[in-house]
Amino acid sequence: MPPQSVNDRGQKNNHEEHEGEVEMLRVVACIDGSQAAPAVCDYAAWASRHMETPMMLLHVLDEERYPAEPDLAGNIGLGSREQLLEDLAELDRKRAKLALEHGHHLLDEAQRRVSAAGIEDVIQRQRHGGLAESLLALENQTRLLVMGLHGESSSERDTHIGSQLETVIRSMHRPILLVPDEYREPRSAMLAFDGSATAFKGVELLAGSPVLRGMPLHLVMIGPDTNDRWEQLRKAEKMLAGLGTEITLAIRAGDVEPALHAYQEEHDIDILVMGAYGHSRIRQFLVGSTTTTMLKTADKPLVVLR
Repeated sequence: MPPQSVNDRGQKNNHEEHEGEVEMLRVVACIDGSQAAPAVCDYAAWASRHMETPMMLLHVLDEERYPAEPDLAGNIGLGSREQLLEDLAELDRKRAKLALEHGHHLLDEAQRRVSAAGIEDVIQRQRHGGLAESLLALENQTRLLVMGLHGESSSERDTHIGSQLETVIRSMHRPILLVPDEYREPRSAMLAFDGSATAFKGVELLAGSPVLRGMPLHLVMIGPDTNDRWEQLRKAEKMLAGLGTEITLAIRAGDVEPALHAYQEEHDIDILVMGAYGHSRIRQFLVGSTTTTMLKTADKPLVVLR
């Protein structure tokens, strides 16, 4: 029997949700078989507690690797060739079924982990399709998306970013928390800020979110040290006053990537927050030629504001 296309498992504390239940915004933890999966659970549980927001554990079964029904169109044959095609199709069905069952186990293990961390309001979802399309279909239920920085095929010797990560960043219009393979409870954050109109929209979004409330926050600009830039920083600082946190303003010269990482290391900052801003230098840095290098070398969480 082929895997179901969407919402195979809609469980809440291992019980089916009631029909007609009102959907609510959740911290969505995207679970796969990568070595980052435990950290995804831990960071999502931290965010759920900090934001007082329920969780969703999501597993997406790749439709290209595990088609629900093999397509044999145009492969009509006779005799042994036709039987071979049928045998191959049956193998694909079995692989898809095993992958579906494996996904169930991943979700159950993830639920046990977040339950041990004190998260009680958890539902499970399993979807069959592309990752970006599946996440977009759940966007109206997502308050924060949590994903691993590294892909399912990564190893200790060859750690590379998830192949669909940039597509997700470009597509989603919800904050995305990208996490490394090891969990460390976040205690401080920095916002990479460029003073543009869309950057201020990012500040406004951050001001309305409880995820960094009470956490020391650094606002950092990369570029010339001018009065105009300090005015922009002070304006952003006022917008964030409602977070009730200590805010530090800074301007650093240099190229975006090394300057931000150097500041983060200098002040031992746990989370780097960035916005996918228009066509600014930070936008080009985040979604452009240096994306792969930056994400591959990251050993601390990164929040992308959309």
